[in-house]
Amino acid sequence: MAVRGSKQALQHLYHIQGLASFGGGLGRASQACYSISTAGGIHPAETVEAEPVENQSTDRTKVLVLGGNGYVGSHVCKEALGKGIPVMSLSRSGRPGIHEPWADNVTWVRGDLFEPAKWENELDDVSAVISCVGGFGSNDQMRKINGKANIEAINAAAESGVKRFVYISAHNFGLPSFVMRGYYEGKRSAEDELLRKFPYSGVILRPGFIHGVRQVGSVKLPLNIIGAPLEMLLKHTKSVSQVPVLGNLLLPPVKATTVAKAAIRAATENSVPPGVMDVWGIMRLGDH
Repeated sequence: MAVRGSKQALQHLYHIQGLASFGGGLGRASQACYSISTAGGIHPAETVEAEPVENQSTDRTKVLVLGGNGYVGSHVCKEALGKGIPVMSLSRSGRPGIHEPWADNVTWVRGDLFEPAKWENELDDVSAVISCVGGFGSNDQMRKINGKANIEAINAAAESGVKRFVYISAHNFGLPSFVMRGYYEGKRSAEDELLRKFPYSGVILRPGFIHGVRQVGSVKLPLNIIGAPLEMLLKHTKSVSQVPVLGNLLLPPVKATTVAKAAIRAATENSVPPGVMDVWGIMRLGDH
């Protein structure tokens, strides 16, 4: 469902954390209205009615993956292709040097998120966008990459009539404010924009450490050597994660394939409600 007028700043969300089960169909989320602060908290917000408009395109079939040549993005592309979903990926480099059969089935598009006029026509037959864009550097660089770049994409998608938008964000580990400040400020600013522009069809995934085999140049880093045992140890200890201060650090890692499956389901299944999905929700959705 689209929303007309960016000035309305709608924040009409369903809080999906704490759903009993994702297996065999999702239960309806709470009807309470929520908003997300830049500090990562969820707070009650004033309810604002959205004015529905008709979907003007009935033949949108593709999923656009932003950053599909990256670690998580490549898993998202493979997951979509495995389900028979046409995939297009946008990145500054275009087609990556990935020598795997699945890469030949992706439509690789070169484009700069800060220049939407040069690529927004690619959105014409896109049903959903999944953003895997993020990065590290100075605080200013991290605000730009994690925040402003994604905000440009969100605005372009909303204006082009894209139906759903999934943003792979990050869990807030409760670190001191001076640690990676730009990273988290960028992530939260993108989240806020997504909730305004896609209040009924925007999904934010907040994983912690994502493990798997990561390709860095010609070297493969087996992050699962550390991540897999920690996931097995911590995935059944959700109560421990609620402990003040220390609990934030005891979040279980999650497989890159699980994040990819959750992202594709969120992008293609209307039964997945909008809002913020923590690592527990990601595992429930991605592992079923």
